[in-house]
Amino acid sequence: MVALACTVASLVAAALLIGARRRAPAPGGRRRGAPRPRREPDTPSPVPLPDGRRALGAAPSDPAPPRPRGAEPRQRERKAPLSAAGRSPGAAPNAAPGARGGPGSGEGHNMTRQQDTSPPPRPVAWRGRRTAGAVAAVLLCGAAAGAVAGLHAADVRRGPVPALAREYAEATAEVTVTGDPRLTRPRVRGAALAPASVVLEAEAGRVTGPDGTTTTTRTPVLVTVHPRAGKERTAWLGLLPSTRLRIHGRLAPPLRDGDRTAAVVRVNGGGPPRVTGPPSAVQRLAGRLRAGLRTATDGLSPDARALLPALVVGDTSRVLPELDEAFRATDMLHLMAVSGSNLTLVLALLTGPPRLAGRAERRGLAGALGIRLRTTALLGGGLTLAFVIVCRPEPSVLRAAACGLITLLALGTGRRRSLLPALAAAVLALVLYDPWLARSYGFLLSAVATGALLTIAPGWSAALRRRGVPPRLAEALAAAAAAQAVCAPVVVAMAARVSLVAIPCNLIAEVAVAPATVLGFAALAVAAVAPPVAAWIAWPAGWPAGWIAQVARTGAALPGAEADWPDGWTGALLLAVATLVVILVGRRLLQHRLLCAVCALLVLLAVVRPAPLARIITGWPPPGWRMVACDVGQGDALVLAAGPGTAVVVDTGPEPRAVDRCLRSLGVVRIPLLVLTHFHADHVAGLTGALRGRAVGAIETTGLQEPPGQAEFVRRRARSAHVPVVAAVPGERRRFGPLAWEVLWPAPPPAPAGAEGPNDASVTLLVRTAGLTLLLLGDLEPPAQQALQTAYPTLPEVDVLKVAHHGSAYQDPHLLRRLRPRLALISCGADNPYGHPSPRTIAALRAQGAAVLRTDTDGPIAVIRDPGLRAVLGGHGGP
Repeated sequence: MVALACTVASLVAAALLIGARRRAPAPGGRRRGAPRPRREPDTPSPVPLPDGRRALGAAPSDPAPPRPRGAEPRQRERKAPLSAAGRSPGAAPNAAPGARGGPGSGEGHNMTRQQDTSPPPRPVAWRGRRTAGAVAAVLLCGAAAGAVAGLHAADVRRGPVPALAREYAEATAEVTVTGDPRLTRPRVRGAALAPASVVLEAEAGRVTGPDGTTTTTRTPVLVTVHPRAGKERTAWLGLLPSTRLRIHGRLAPPLRDGDRTAAVVRVNGGGPPRVTGPPSAVQRLAGRLRAGLRTATDGLSPDARALLPALVVGDTSRVLPELDEAFRATDMLHLMAVSGSNLTLVLALLTGPPRLAGRAERRGLAGALGIRLRTTALLGGGLTLAFVIVCRPEPSVLRAAACGLITLLALGTGRRRSLLPALAAAVLALVLYDPWLARSYGFLLSAVATGALLTIAPGWSAALRRRGVPPRLAEALAAAAAAQAVCAPVVVAMAARVSLVAIPCNLIAEVAVAPATVLGFAALAVAAVAPPVAAWIAWPAGWPAGWIAQVARTGAALPGAEADWPDGWTGALLLAVATLVVILVGRRLLQHRLLCAVCALLVLLAVVRPAPLARIITGWPPPGWRMVACDVGQGDALVLAAGPGTAVVVDTGPEPRAVDRCLRSLGVVRIPLLVLTHFHADHVAGLTGALRGRAVGAIETTGLQEPPGQAEFVRRRARSAHVPVVAAVPGERRRFGPLAWEVLWPAPPPAPAGAEGPNDASVTLLVRTAGLTLLLLGDLEPPAQQALQTAYPTLPEVDVLKVAHHGSAYQDPHLLRRLRPRLALISCGADNPYGHPSPRTIAALRAQGAAVLRTDTDGPIAVIRDPGLRAVLGGHGGP
């Protein structure tokens, strides 16, 4: 796969490079490759003399004096075609001006004509040879790329490391760090939140197998370690590229075949890293600059302090998951990946505006100091190398650096600069150097976006200007639309979604990108020598950075910010076809302003989705709903209606986006009380999504603070949102609008016999609304269910039962017989590994006469009173 991807990328790049070079005009307007016009060697240009006569010789450097008013312009003399004797036909030897046949003779005036200096057209065979040569060059580049990729892939599979990985053997290795360590995002696995691990890329130098054999090699590996929080995690995350380590762990094959790493090394026991060699001086300087920028941003707002290092050097270590998701939803994630715009700003300090870089009136430091072009190009190359080291050789950074170096080479050698051939040459060179880039989504997005800005955006900008759009706005709109048109299919292949707010959000954020980046680079440069000054520079940079973050959060919070789309390359091809159709139709729509306004209004309604309009079109949410069980996967999230735009929320599920989407579809903007039944991740990990953009009065939790890490997560998120946290007390009664509820569980200490863990400490609510009785059991296990019956011997029958623990097989049959629910709701995820819900539990509920609905097959479930009990499934009528 690597060889195939590399070959395809090289063929495309080579074809673009050769095609662009053939189409590009040469200096002087002559088409490149066209033969030069012939000039007679004995016919020098006429030069005006002071007395009005003309001599034959080289043209002077000063312009000719202006012609007196009314004077006739003198016709330029040209020779007629020469005969075999060297004379014009009909002209006498050494004929003077005015003689027969001379240019001044009236008789021979009609016989004189200008000489056609253009050569005869090349024969077809010559053009065919040129085309064949171009095709051969493209095929040669493709073959070379395939061969290089094959050699790289074979080199990765060679040596002792892949063999040890196939055996899952333990080994000791001396490795050199080749990339920045990064912290993985915690993921929910069932009820637990998988601990975050530190991942870093390295190159194994010496490997000692389980039999004691030591082998010297150069094999890329991926190192994963699970350090304890605190100093150990900080020590691992603080490692710089080129640092040498000694690690011991178990080797495993990479997750995907054809990966650039030969093995994954899972370090045993955690602990701090064992450093055997310090990083290089260059990497220490780059690390000091990056750390200085982080320190300079410490006093900014949370979003600004996280985003400014990402904008400047691609440091995303402080970006929270919810901010990252907002940037993904609005397709603004490219702002966190350092690219050509960053390098352009850096080089502009040296060369000035790119359009003037090769002229005498060039600006920048080089122009001010009078530095020669070749020296400027060398200094620009050094600056580009420093840029790559500080910002790290990520795919987009490498692409931008390669294009910049090619352009600087053209500047230094005095050749014409053409950006499209530079892009094609950069892609070709990088793929030949590192074939794994051909499989990098980041590299693909960077290349196609840059190509769209060079080829598509200028034409679209010109079309908009012809229709009265201001030039600056036309350029910005065309650039955003062109980049989105070519990048959206690639994003769909990865994420199975289409952003409907990407273009407006990128346009609005673009005005703040340049000032934030420029001030950020200034703070980066000053941080190493004057940290207080860097903090002062970073302070105004925080304003545009905060603006960009707010644009991303606001755009992601819109109900129609994203639309689901088929994933994989099939979905990408389908979106590409749909985009082409929209472009073709849009060209005709631009001629009709009324139709354009109608289309813009429809798109606006699709994005904003006003609740009344959405209810008319989709039927969701149904009018008069009393409770909704959200479809959040393997977890719980229940919403109890408490008035217009107001609801009490019970649990938030495992994923912020899912619960946020559910609440937005219901139009919930105020949550007077958010109840978290217990601290398992499938009930609390989505808390950020429930808090996003909503006024929350208080968070009520169980008294058992287990698991402690997830309990601390809830307290930390509540503090950041300024929401108080209170403990639920048995017997507590509350009312809000039409909603009334009573806390039945957890029992006060000591815990009942047989009760164990957080599940049996779940907050249990008995809810009454609009004449309906609902019982929400959380994740109570049979011992706690039996204790609940004992504590409340008069527990009534209920209309709706939220089945405990996602419908697991562990239910108390006596409780089910006593409650006799009319409707049983089970919240669980599709294809979950626990077998929820249990067929035995479903059968027991149906035996009591209950209608059983489940979110994994029925989607979100709304309970309404119409006038009896009825359920609506995701907009469709249910039992």
